Amino acid sequence: MAADDKSLDALGQYALRYVKPGHTIGLGTGRAANAFIRVLGASQIEVRGVPTSSASELLGRSVGIPIVTLADAGKIDTDFDGADEVDPRLNLIKGYGGALVREKIVAASSRRFVVLVGEEKLVPKLGHRGSLPVEVIPFGVVLAMAKIKALGMKPRIRENGGKEFVTDSGNWILDCAVKKIANPARLDRDLLAIPGVVGTGLFVAMADVVLVAESSGKIRVLKR
Repeated sequence: MAADDKSLDALGQYALRYVKPGHTIGLGTGRAANAFIRVLGASQIEVRGVPTSSASELLGRSVGIPIVTLADAGKIDTDFDGADEVDPRLNLIKGYGGALVREKIVAASSRRFVVLVGEEKLVPKLGHRGSLPVEVIPFGVVLAMAKIKALGMKPRIRENGGKEFVTDSGNWILDCAVKKIANPARLDRDLLAIPGVVGTGLFVAMADVVLVAESSGKIRVLKR
């Protein structure tokens, strides 16, 4: 069962202990990240936010968080974001919400990456939910789909309202049907070697801390 709003709010509140006044914060995308952004705004801790999507930018502004670009930030102290899957080594699959490439750029630009999830997102191996998002340039989608099929996956173009889903960067998402992923790092490399692939939802060895909202109401802290 997915974590409810109350659990995610508690998770966001717990995550504030990783925030200090004057920090520049990465603002993730999705339900858990949104809960954190709302809690951060209500806390009135003086920070700046670098959003990973237009949605997180709008929410950040609406709760009073000053927004800066990645270029203007200089550095990001801590990035806070959710995940769709987390394996025992704290490797992640992200991108079900469609912001994977910007999320990965912000995470890679941060000194610390804190991931917020409900316990239902913990899986024994990545690929447990059967889908891996891959962001592609529209011009290269035919080639990318052929190459991804050759890797043993079944890609389909994500749609929204009967049309191709378009990311904030103007790209398309291929939702690739996968089985359990034995070697996430190798698969990530193989996918990135395909011309036209901009990024994948595999976040390998990137998370520093994973905060887990348990059904009991407790917050579990996992560290890499």
